[in-house]
Amino acid sequence: MTEAEDYLNGIPMWASKKNSLQDIRKFLERMGNPDRTMNIIHVAGTNGKGSVCAYLASILNQAGYDTGTFISPHLISVKERFLYNGQAAGDEDFLRAFNKVKDLSQVMASEGYAWPTYFEFLFYMFMVMGDRWRPDFVILETGLGGLLDTTNVVERPLLTVITSVSMDHMQYLGDTIPKIAAQKAGILKRRVPVVYDGCLAESRRVIEESGLRLCCPMYPVTEEDLKFLGQDKAGIHVMAKWEEETLELQIPSQAGYQIINTGLAVQAAQVIDKTGKFRISSKAAADGIKTGYWPGRMEEVLPGVFLDGAHNAGGMEALTRTIARMQREDKRPVSLMFGAVKDKEYHKMIQELCSRVMVSRVIVVQMETVRSTAAETLAKEFSQMLSCPVEAFDTTAEAWNCLLHERGDGLAFCAGSLYLVGEVKALLLRNDFSNHTL
Repeated sequence: MTEAEDYLNGIPMWASKKNSLQDIRKFLERMGNPDRTMNIIHVAGTNGKGSVCAYLASILNQAGYDTGTFISPHLISVKERFLYNGQAAGDEDFLRAFNKVKDLSQVMASEGYAWPTYFEFLFYMFMVMGDRWRPDFVILETGLGGLLDTTNVVERPLLTVITSVSMDHMQYLGDTIPKIAAQKAGILKRRVPVVYDGCLAESRRVIEESGLRLCCPMYPVTEEDLKFLGQDKAGIHVMAKWEEETLELQIPSQAGYQIINTGLAVQAAQVIDKTGKFRISSKAAADGIKTGYWPGRMEEVLPGVFLDGAHNAGGMEALTRTIARMQREDKRPVSLMFGAVKDKEYHKMIQELCSRVMVSRVIVVQMETVRSTAAETLAKEFSQMLSCPVEAFDTTAEAWNCLLHERGDGLAFCAGSLYLVGEVKALLLRNDFSNHTL
């Protein structure tokens, strides 16, 4: 198992020579075209993809259906990318898929095809697992963009979903919201329904132009579709539309950004129900949202200590709104642990945090990944904008220990990179800090 994971980690994430979607189709043909027999829900967007996938899978499970979900990135183990009914793939399924894809890759490479990139290899592995699992639904999250993404090889999904669109991966997707939205809308297929975040006019216009051109039934979701009822320790309570009725939902999160993600998942479930091939009740929708879980997204791992995978400017804006609200209501000081990778707009992320949140202490960290921004660089940025103590650490373990010791009775948030969230989750899994007195 370790050898297989080490092999995968050795595959370049960005290759100079990549297989085209036509080449990827050839790989799938050699595998027997497993995707053509799957009921696929294809999900793209900048932020919220994983949450929508998790909520939708939970709804479908509550309705009595089996789901296979392909997501990225993972936090601790690569097996987290392959989910069956919300649970990570077992060792046996993982190794069987790995060996099959590796053997086929060698054959294809001998015929002149490029060796699969890291993401392509994992996508093929999921197709092998999905072909064996035979779930009622396959939920497929794009890796990067949509139009040219490996997952866009699927020809006839049951449904497409586009979550919020914001500035991220501009070097690949474009430097404006409309350009990025056009890449995301590249997953739309002729006459296939699309559920999408309609809150931002710039992205909505692009998605709807693509949808009209392809004759797609379109289902926008906006904040007006979800009435806020209140918030307590159990989460956020909203009222949503369900066919001709209304449905009260309990979202198990303190994050306001999960409201629109919940709306997208519920709307997607209704569209699936309207096909007449499947039955999804309003109770299944409510129960699915209530029991839905997506790690590392405003996840309270210890009392008053939260992890959030906000790793771009849009995600950080959504997170800081939640922190600011919690601070107003809770009246406790806020400590922040932050780490970011070099190719993200960490300047804007830091500006967002400093302008919206009254931070009493900042702890920055040099993460294990080679992509990590130096802790000293981050510390300098925070020190220029804040007058509170700013400390830098070379390891996540040291930074996390400092956060827990120094926050006192205040709130603590760890954000800035999914790599950082994964490293903290790994510490907690090893039980290094689970007995910490708070």
